[in-house]
Amino acid sequence: MSHHREPVVTTAQGAVRGLRQGDTTVFLNIPYAAPPRGAGRFGPPQPHEPWGGVRDATVPGPNAPQSERKLGSLDMSPYFGTGWSRGEDYLTANVWTPAAGGGDLPVMVFVHGGAFVAGSTRSALYDGSAFARDGVVLVTLNYRLGIAGFLDIPGAPANRGLLDVVAALRWVRENIAAFGGDPHNVTLFGQSAGATIVGGVLAAPQATGLLRRAIIQSGSGLGAFTTEQAARVTKAAAEALGIEPQVDAFADICDDRLVEAASRLTGIDLQTESHSDPLIGLSPFSLVLETQPAEAVAVGHSNAVDLLIGTNAEEGNLYLVPMDKYATSTAVDVDDAAARSHPKPARLVETYRKARPAASFGELRSAIMGDALFGAGSRALAGAHAAHRESTTYAYEFAWRSHALDGQLGATHAVELPFVFDVTHLPQLHGPAALLGPDKPPADLAARMHETWVRFARTGNPGWDPYDDERRATMRIDTQWAQVDDPRSQERQAWR
Repeated sequence: MSHHREPVVTTAQGAVRGLRQGDTTVFLNIPYAAPPRGAGRFGPPQPHEPWGGVRDATVPGPNAPQSERKLGSLDMSPYFGTGWSRGEDYLTANVWTPAAGGGDLPVMVFVHGGAFVAGSTRSALYDGSAFARDGVVLVTLNYRLGIAGFLDIPGAPANRGLLDVVAALRWVRENIAAFGGDPHNVTLFGQSAGATIVGGVLAAPQATGLLRRAIIQSGSGLGAFTTEQAARVTKAAAEALGIEPQVDAFADICDDRLVEAASRLTGIDLQTESHSDPLIGLSPFSLVLETQPAEAVAVGHSNAVDLLIGTNAEEGNLYLVPMDKYATSTAVDVDDAAARSHPKPARLVETYRKARPAASFGELRSAIMGDALFGAGSRALAGAHAAHRESTTYAYEFAWRSHALDGQLGATHAVELPFVFDVTHLPQLHGPAALLGPDKPPADLAARMHETWVRFARTGNPGWDPYDDERRATMRIDTQWAQVDDPRSQERQAWR
């Protein structure tokens, strides 16, 4: 890597010019696959055409077509970004690397969340500077979203957004050494939909050998739709667009109309004879697999990949508190959450009441939703992965409570991200309606959590006991850190 003011790196497709920022060099908007145009939006990712000269990699680029996301009274713009930044050439990666160069640094590749329909590398939370400062090459990437990325369409490959992530991993394998990274020490990590995609990559045969470790933050190894469930969404999408549910019909529709149609697909009943809706009605998009990632991992996929997996203590609050549904929850709401989540809802509610005798209806409802969406599927994946001796499994629970929205937001979905990226100083994360709330978070929590993620990427050991199906050792991350065995065992057993 040259050490002039403007560093230039040559990738397999051509040279890119980055930006020096103190001790870090950042390269933005580097293509890892061809722009998804026309019918190509519904095909597998293709190699990008080479370019001549030096491509400017100093300004953010376009992202996947998406509609703006609002979550009630909570400002989630640092998470979702500012919506759709238009441009076809959006299958791109950003790279942060120490300016001093050096080679063989651990590489971390991040997959953003956003319910499979939103999010991008432009979101303020995903600034990789702290990783580069600590000797990691950090990569963030865009992938196809919504109808283009995840609608299961006859004649098109399934899970195209996941195939994009695999293509980005191939790009990393081929190019990251030029940025100072070790192509054989890659940690893939993601949050929410991005974490579910990471679980899907662990189960995908075409990703074998592309990663050494994985971190799954609030994802689910049981979050995929069956093809029967996905077909219902495809039918509804085709009806919304007035077309036949065939790939050539979708290929004729412009991105604006696809985005608009995707936003109208809520409330489809995905309950089938054999399967409940793993996303309990919150999103009509997910991975589409006949075998859940937890089951694929159980039979030995990715058994050589170390795994760090966890959830937040109050995941479900995000879907209730900002909409003023938490404090107003009733017994009927609790029963309804259980009925959406589980074949034996009455038994589930009874178990949660017993485990949490002092809980309000809001707390019970949130706990059931959080486990349906993330907890049960993360525990299933942790248990499946821990059964293999070739690699190690570690579990965490993030329990620090945000006092946003009158103290109610709590240890909700997404609240761990500023700590992982060590960006808790960002002003837009602070305030009564911002993710971290009005109080200052504990000074050393971000430093320690970020350092733990870096340590796992570097060594495969985050600093506590491995998870196995007897003890289920789990690190509870809060102002104090405490390792606990088999946390919430009653609730866990209810999902067996």
